[in-house]
Amino acid sequence: MQRRGPRRRRDRQQQTAVATVERPDGPIELPALVTVGDLSDILKISHVDAVKAVLRLGIMATVNEEIDFQTAAQVANAFDVQVRRPRETEESEASRRAAQDEAEAKQDENAVARPPIVTILGHVDHGKTTLLDAIRGTKVVEGEAGGITQSIGAYQATYNDQLITFIDTPGHAAFTAMRARGAQATDIAILLVAVNDGVLPQTIEAIDHAKAAGVPIIVALNKIDLPGADIERTKGQLAEHDIIVESYGGDVVSVEVSALQKLGIDDLLDSILLVGEVEGFSANPDKPAAGVTIESHIDPKRGPMATIIVRSGSVRVGDNVVVGTTRGRIRNMTNGFGEEVKEAGPSTPIQIMGLSELPEPGDSFDVVENEKTARQLVTTRKRIGSGRDKSRRPSTMAEVMRARAGGEIKDLNLVIKTGSQGAIDAVRRALEPLSNDDVQISIVSIGTGVINETDVMLAAASGAIVFGFETFAQPGAVRQADAQGVEIRTYDIIYQLIDDVDGTVKGLITPEEREVILGRAIVQQVFAVGRRDKAGGIRVTDGFFSRSASIRVLRNSEEVYSGRIASLRRFKEDVRDVQTGFEGGVTLQGFNDFEVDDILECFEIQEFQR
Repeated sequence: MQRRGPRRRRDRQQQTAVATVERPDGPIELPALVTVGDLSDILKISHVDAVKAVLRLGIMATVNEEIDFQTAAQVANAFDVQVRRPRETEESEASRRAAQDEAEAKQDENAVARPPIVTILGHVDHGKTTLLDAIRGTKVVEGEAGGITQSIGAYQATYNDQLITFIDTPGHAAFTAMRARGAQATDIAILLVAVNDGVLPQTIEAIDHAKAAGVPIIVALNKIDLPGADIERTKGQLAEHDIIVESYGGDVVSVEVSALQKLGIDDLLDSILLVGEVEGFSANPDKPAAGVTIESHIDPKRGPMATIIVRSGSVRVGDNVVVGTTRGRIRNMTNGFGEEVKEAGPSTPIQIMGLSELPEPGDSFDVVENEKTARQLVTTRKRIGSGRDKSRRPSTMAEVMRARAGGEIKDLNLVIKTGSQGAIDAVRRALEPLSNDDVQISIVSIGTGVINETDVMLAAASGAIVFGFETFAQPGAVRQADAQGVEIRTYDIIYQLIDDVDGTVKGLITPEEREVILGRAIVQQVFAVGRRDKAGGIRVTDGFFSRSASIRVLRNSEEVYSGRIASLRRFKEDVRDVQTGFEGGVTLQGFNDFEVDDILECFEIQEFQR
């Protein structure tokens, strides 16, 4: 017994010491993945206790092994610590931090002007490639090591000692595909139009895509040296599509060029720099980099390679990065001139090596603190099925209605294709009057021809529904719509199209909420219910009292309480309602101060279609 006494005292001392450890105060936020050791530090318990708690859940895990949020939450609950679910921080810094940098850079003393990022859009044969070659051949600094790497998909040109970044995308379809994935890689869109052809169907598509991107537009009027060039006619056609150039009293900059003869190239670059200066593109190069993937491919010798446009911050060789749902450590970087670099700042195109898998165009790019953070971010993105799908704007009628219920929808975006040119005006005139103060019909694009994949991609990027009148959808467009979750609807009778859109608009209008008085009663007696609660003995004088409704207590014409009914009885039996002229007893949630002659009003909030 004498030997047990000190041991018992030591045990009591240890228990007292454990009891004095302060647990976290209030709910704590746990990451999606956490090691057992890190969890023990967060919960302020020993590693041994944490491992034991995990083992009790039937999971074999050492101190250094990771467990998911659900398991960690169970361990925390075992120690009476409340937890919160991890915030879905999948949305990359490229979509959040880059936007913040643009907004905050003007107040950031460390921010510097960055080169504008430019994409050229237009009809397939209007000279996009020739214009890019002209800029490459005349304005890229001569003698750069390695020259221009064509496969990188982007390059920089120097003009008046200032850099301009050009994205060499295949066209506006790829441009919109990146936007559909949540990427915003472009600062300025160059709309290239050949003045000998004028505005063609693909030109209209390019206009729609540039508008939907919400970026400044510069019109490049190309092929001014060819016979049949009609600059004024082309400007007039552009005005029909709400692209009003400065010479017509608008605010869209236009430049006359000949890419083949290399005429007007300086004017175009001057305009780009001018728009960039007005927009004030800037970023802090001292922050961790965030950007967008332009393209990617597998190199037989070097593995997965990705071309990145750095939107903000700086990236260095050796940085841990997350690109979409893949991660890695940068082992090598090549810039747009084909030379190896150790560091790249804002608006710089780079090709990186060191990723574990191949990312997709439009995937966001982030420099993270360490490999652990990279693993957690990738796991979170995979767990929620990527933030792009999570945040994709509604593209079906059902999704639009659900989004309206959540207060997210103010516009009904439509992409429309018709079977004839004459039907365009008829459809437009029929749909425009359907807009009202609550819901605005926005025709993102309207044109003739069959519904193709480009229409679907535009709808996906704009959260629009595709409507076809006297036309059909190509098989490829149908497959693309299924993959993107875009709804396609076709009609042969215009009144059916109008009725469908009108019904949708009316369904999107938020109903007006009104208070409806169901009945009134007078308190005749006050009864004690248990030790604390009190009930009012009432007689319904008007209408009826409903168990599911709310109650307002009026005393001397002043409201003293408004809330829910806790119980409603007649002759000691619970009832759903009490009708006019009948008596009953009522208790209210959080109210016991009944007085004889109090007036009770039974009411509910009802929705009425406006």
